[in-house]
Amino acid sequence: MIHTTHSIRVRYGETDPMKYVYYGNYAQYFEIGRVELFRNIGMSYDEIENQGIWLPVSEYKIKYLKPALYDQELEIHTYVKKIPGVRIEFEYEIFNEQKIKITEASTTLFFLNSQTHKIIKCPDFLMKLIKENWKTE
Repeated sequence: MIHTTHSIRVRYGETDPMKYVYYGNYAQYFEIGRVELFRNIGMSYDEIENQGIWLPVSEYKIKYLKPALYDQELEIHTYVKKIPGVRIEFEYEIFNEQKIKITEASTTLFFLNSQTHKIIKCPDFLMKLIKENWKTE
């Protein structure tokens, strides 16, 4: 398993009139989690794209447990719990300042060759980093 944690503060523009985070903004929070996970294992998202790999999202599931509020500091926990093949699955948990889990989600992305637009297996350069950073629970 690979796990990373990243903190963000809810900005006013991310909220609705009740000062709850607008539901559509959670996808951006999860993208932050994915980008930071790749950076933490040794390769930025930009470097992956520069190697000719795109990672489009094919599936997104979310469960809202409690609202996130304006100006709260949130912790985004991002996990990869299975070695990827042609797809890579991410799981997320978001906790508020009181360490209460407020959101659970998952996304599935697939590896796409940017030149041919064909689905491919996880490229060797990325698989090497994933395996080097893999921890058993």
